[in-house]
Amino acid sequence: MRPRQSSFWKVFGVPMVIGVLCAAGLFSALLGDGLWDAVSWLGLGIPSVLAVWGLVPRR
Repeated sequence: MRPRQSSFWKVFGVPMVIGVLCAAGLFSALLGDGLWDAVSWLGLGIPSVLAVWGLVPRR
């Protein structure tokens, strides 16, 4: 009998990355202006784009 491969990272890998991006975006929005604003836009924009992309119907 073969040992079962762990599917933890297959299931939770992408949601964890999206959560870290959101947290980094929110934290950088609190830190300051200038470069921090750009980091917060990216950190909060990428998960938003991914969410909208998931809602777009496919042919």
